[in-house]
Amino acid sequence: MDRKTILSVKELVIKFRLRGRVLTAIREASLELYEGESLAIVGESGSGKTVLTKSFMGLLDKNGWVDSGQIIYRGKDVAKYRSEKEWLNIRGKEIAMVFQEPMTSLNPLKTIGKQVKEAVVLHQGLKGETAKKAVIEILNDVGITDSERRYHQYPHEFSGGMRQRVVIAIAVACRPQILICDEPTTALDVTIQAQILQLLKELKKKYHLTTIYITHDLGVVANVADRVAVMYAGDIVEIGTAEEVFYNGQHPYTWALLSSLP
Repeated sequence: MDRKTILSVKELVIKFRLRGRVLTAIREASLELYEGESLAIVGESGSGKTVLTKSFMGLLDKNGWVDSGQIIYRGKDVAKYRSEKEWLNIRGKEIAMVFQEPMTSLNPLKTIGKQVKEAVVLHQGLKGETAKKAVIEILNDVGITDSERRYHQYPHEFSGGMRQRVVIAIAVACRPQILICDEPTTALDVTIQAQILQLLKELKKKYHLTTIYITHDLGVVANVADRVAVMYAGDIVEIGTAEEVFYNGQHPYTWALLSSLP
């Protein structure tokens, strides 16, 4: 089956300047992302998963930069982008991200409805009542019941799981092609985790998303991923279908990850 590549990372090197030293965070990582698939990037904390995916959206910290290599998205090398203006055509609109801590991703001073509406107005060009209607529909899509009332509430009135749903709603409201989920279930308890993963699966189908999951939880991977990329010390050491990686991992680090499962 001929799969269409939507994003292609080639020999990517990302460096950071820290206290007068230059550190290499990503070492010649290469990766292909196919349209419509779910790819999980697994590895321990500090292996470079988040840095790698943040570079797809121009979200590296001020002291970080792409030193060499390419990030090809729809025929354009976005690794060459330097200005915010260029990134604004990609960020949210084409590639959106769900961050791991819903408490810090939401503005405590704005109602939930207003925060989702900003994304709808900016990326879908809707206004007024039409925008509000779209927001309520998205809130329903992410499983927030009684969304008319919830629209006017503030983040502190929501539980952790509900807040995570709102963060997902904001990302989906941008109508992106690629949705990156950075540890989307870390801060949640197990039953809520399962619900959020199920939700992401449903949204992927409904909105025809290509999804990337960043996680160190291999249980999550087994549930959602078509393919798995294993990251170790800033490089992708193994990539294959979930089955290949789980049952026939080739790299010693993959074995170590699997044997550390409880």
